[in-house]
Amino acid sequence: MTIDPGSYRDPSGHVHIVGERVFRTVTPHGQTEYKPVRDSGALEGLIERGLLIAATEVTNTDLPSAGRDDLVLEHPKIPIISYPYEWPFAALKAAALLHLDIQLELLEQSVALSDASAFNIQFIGGKPLFIDYLSFRRYREDEPWLAHRQFCQQFLNPLVLQAKLGVPFHAWFRGQPDGIEIGELASLLKLRHKFSPVLFSHVVLLARMQGRVDESDVAAAQAASSCGLKRSRFRAILEQLRHFIAGLSPAGVSHTTWGRYATDNTYESAEASAKHAFVERFAADALPDLLIDLGCNTGDYSQTALAHGAQRVVGLDGDHGALDGAFARATAEGLDFLPLYQDLANPTPGLGWNARERQGLGERLAAADGVLALAVIHHLAIARNVPLEEVVASIVSMAPKGVIEFVPKDDPTVVTMLALREDVFASYSRETFMAALENRAEIVAHETVSSSGRELFCFSRR
Repeated sequence: MTIDPGSYRDPSGHVHIVGERVFRTVTPHGQTEYKPVRDSGALEGLIERGLLIAATEVTNTDLPSAGRDDLVLEHPKIPIISYPYEWPFAALKAAALLHLDIQLELLEQSVALSDASAFNIQFIGGKPLFIDYLSFRRYREDEPWLAHRQFCQQFLNPLVLQAKLGVPFHAWFRGQPDGIEIGELASLLKLRHKFSPVLFSHVVLLARMQGRVDESDVAAAQAASSCGLKRSRFRAILEQLRHFIAGLSPAGVSHTTWGRYATDNTYESAEASAKHAFVERFAADALPDLLIDLGCNTGDYSQTALAHGAQRVVGLDGDHGALDGAFARATAEGLDFLPLYQDLANPTPGLGWNARERQGLGERLAAADGVLALAVIHHLAIARNVPLEEVVASIVSMAPKGVIEFVPKDDPTVVTMLALREDVFASYSRETFMAALENRAEIVAHETVSSSGRELFCFSRR
């Protein structure tokens, strides 16, 4: 079977991965909606502007596993799959605005979206892209917004949680992939939040309505779902949500420690220049198609690598302020750079049905051929108590070539980290680091870049 585990639920069709080719089947059931939308030409403008992934209809012989009566589409392959619970706040916000913009545009052409799953959007660098053709259906006058609750749970509620309450949505969303329940968010809102027309209508009131409907009461449930909307009212709701979401910003992230790191750190300018030059040489020599930047911060070194030979970079960091800065950089500069939220000591596992519906981070980044680990190993080995040998082994396993920075114990950053805790890290030493690295890789280049003894090592895995 070639069906992608993330698409098995949809009776209208499935995504199939065959080598480097990506197909989508549209079953006879799905064709009743897909064909009228296709023939209307409503999707062509979205494709031309890069808002919707392209699709080419091919014959069933290209996909032997397709049903005899299935329609088969072929899509370009998304280089890196990411999930909403990994996106920076600004990325989830961009995805929400894309969803609303597409719905608003298509509404004028009598096309609607049947669902509002955040998983229907992927990113190419910092640009969101809608990918699910089976979400499009003919608009029916005076119908309710059937995807309202899903939009709130997967877009509005996570953004509100972080913007109004200062609670990052990532761990909550990851543990509950259908999104943050409306009743759960409503119970956390303060009185002042409830004066917002959007929050009152789409969180507080919706939570009250859901609480009054007993799911076992079929008649009540049918009555609740039959409340239609005039097209003008539907448009007004979408525009209201768009205006509200466009004005949201994450609470507190501008003051995070590592969000300020790019401009407030222990490096002198000459030392930073030396690091950039080292990364330049690595990127020009390795020419990685996919580079992982561990602890990417705001993306300074990712951008350097892209300018000197890397084709695309996925940056991983656990600081929300730094990630929003990185996403802003990717968007403003048009970089093929995707910053994602990750706790490097607890990366995203496989989730969903049979733990395969959403792939783990390692599986999605298995094709990486380069890795940067600058100023990161001491955070794992000291702040998170991961044995140094394990840290080195994990980094080397991520890609055949890379750059690792070793930060000695007398470096000011490490001294600060140890100031309020007992130093139980006898094995954190240059000797242990060198032994762990040389057991797994050849050291291709080496340079000391700071007066405190920070060293960069370029490696090639054995």
